[in-house]
Amino acid sequence: MPENEPWEYTLYIPNDVRAVTVARRTLRLILTMHGLIRLTDTAELLAAELVSNAVRHTKGPAALRVRWSAGVLRIGAWDADPEPPEPPGELEAITELEAGRGLAMVRACADLWGWHPLARNGNRGKFVWCDLAAV
Repeated sequence: MPENEPWEYTLYIPNDVRAVTVARRTLRLILTMHGLIRLTDTAELLAAELVSNAVRHTKGPAALRVRWSAGVLRIGAWDADPEPPEPPGELEAITELEAGRGLAMVRACADLWGWHPLARNGNRGKFVWCDLAAV
C-alpha cells in the first residue's frame, strides 16, 4: 500500500499492564508494514504513554487507534472513563518524578495532542490522541 493512501487500525485491549507491550509491538509492525519505520521509535513512546495511562487510570477496557492520513500519523487511546486527563506539567519540572510524566512527554514529542469525550451507543469514555507529521 502506498505511503500516501489513508489507513486506520484499532487494537482493543483489556485492562492489563501487559497491553502496553502488545500495543507497542503491534504499532511497530503496522508502521513497518506501511513503510513508516522512521516514525517507529517516537510513535512507540507516544503509544506506550497513552495506553499506559488508559490502563493505569481506568478500570475498564481500552483501545489503541492508529491512523495515517495526509502525511500525519495519529495515535490515540480510548478508555471508558469520561474524566479528562490530568493536564501535563512542564517536562523539565517533572523529570525526577517516577510517575506523572506521560502527557508531558506526549506534549514534548508530538506535533499536536489533545483529547475529547466520547459517547456512543450508551458507552462513555474519552479519546486522548497525538499527531506525528512525517516531514
